[in-house]
Amino acid sequence: MTEEVKLRPIGETDLPFLQQLISDPADAGSFMWQGFRDPREWRSRWQAGSLIGDAGGTVLIVSGGDPVGCISWDRHQWFGRHCWSLGIELARAARGRGIGTQAHRLLVDYLFAQTVLHRIEAYTESDNIAERRALEKAGFSLEGTLRGVAFRGGHWRDGVLYGLCR
Repeated sequence: MTEEVKLRPIGETDLPFLQQLISDPADAGSFMWQGFRDPREWRSRWQAGSLIGDAGGTVLIVSGGDPVGCISWDRHQWFGRHCWSLGIELARAARGRGIGTQAHRLLVDYLFAQTVLHRIEAYTESDNIAERRALEKAGFSLEGTLRGVAFRGGHWRDGVLYGLCR
């Protein structure tokens, strides 16, 4: 039986959880750790009211009533046309339980129901097998390899592009 997963807007009480998610290398995980960041980052974004808007947004992923991560979308442009590009961060304890797959499905359903954009895409490092499987289970198709697009751990790494159309 899979856990019930929900998406909801981020509230002020969620900010410490989200800041921990990006501040601790163990919580961020090897694919999401981007080095130390401003400890006021989430609070600043929340106070500015920039967490959900016309150009994209970020919402909390909740499982069992507890925050377990966040998922975001922003506009990307190909050949003069926009699409949505997704990103996800899960807490260490939430990984490997199907939560990411469910969160992707929920956000895809939301974006296709609430916006007119035709395409949704997601990028990940080619070695991030768990995220690749989650995207495929959520209905995304592998579209190609992007050579040398991510710099992490002192090395340039390849990425992969996944896409989904209405």
